[in-house]
Amino acid sequence: MEPDLGTTTQVLKLPFAVPPRVLLVDDDELALAALQSLVTAAGLEVATALSGAAALTSLQETFAPIVIMDLKMPDMDGLAVCRTIRQRTWPGYVYIVLLTIQDAEDDVLAGLDAGADDYMSKRMSSAHLLARLRIAQRILALEQSLKDALAEKRRLTMTDPLTGAPNRRYFKRRLSRELERMRRFGGELCLMSLDIDRFKQINDRYGHSSGDAVLQEFVRRMGQCLPRNTDWCARMGGEEFVVVLEGTNLVGAKKVAERLLEAMAAPPMRTQAGMIDVTVSIGVSGLEAAADHKELSVESLMRVADGRLYQSKENGRNRVTLS
Repeated sequence: MEPDLGTTTQVLKLPFAVPPRVLLVDDDELALAALQSLVTAAGLEVATALSGAAALTSLQETFAPIVIMDLKMPDMDGLAVCRTIRQRTWPGYVYIVLLTIQDAEDDVLAGLDAGADDYMSKRMSSAHLLARLRIAQRILALEQSLKDALAEKRRLTMTDPLTGAPNRRYFKRRLSRELERMRRFGGELCLMSLDIDRFKQINDRYGHSSGDAVLQEFVRRMGQCLPRNTDWCARMGGEEFVVVLEGTNLVGAKKVAERLLEAMAAPPMRTQAGMIDVTVSIGVSGLEAAADHKELSVESLMRVADGRLYQSKENGRNRVTLS
């Protein structure tokens, strides 16, 4: 059986959408102008600095992932700039090339130990310099590709693969952060626990593929009922969902719950097996579940919302219970 190579091949997609910015640093204005002309002709955006301190200021103001720098400069030499760059936090990796006339072995080793990625003699040809610059671009593109792959992995760990809705892990993490914020600053919040009525019968009668289609359509309609950026939902598992309404009290939550009831019930949901009538039962909890905001927890809100959800089920389904 062949292994899944999707993530590996994704890492190897190297080209930049926009060429990286290059910061050139040299206290010799003539040498700096010549280098700027060469790098600009290669199609890269260029910034310049005449000192190490000016280079650090330029990086802070407008980040450049590639720095080509002379070693010997007044006030702050290239080694000190390398060390300072490595000590600070930047939006991405800074690929540092020391370009200098001093190319003895001790000089090269000192530059690499200070944090430089490459060390070049100014006696090298322009073609050689541009080739090294292309290496820098490949390294940085690889770094970006790895970042993208890791970000996608993080997204997938927080997302339900069937419906695309946030999953239980995302729900607990985000709601925990929101409750922590509320303990400090106050505010309103309501939690809804939702369960698709008689979902097992839908699977048994129409098949699991139709049940999957119902879950996907359920999430789509739920999203249409939550127009605010602060309102969000998550799939807890099976046919169980939650909705979190930040900045909302029970009166506002009741209106949203009634919209959800109407949206799920009509029209019927289209599947490969035909149109399926779907209803949902809802239980809602709010901040009245805790006498003190310090007592708020994900578990306490869920416990109250689930209890009211079961009341909705016992009282005939297709309804919302708030108390």
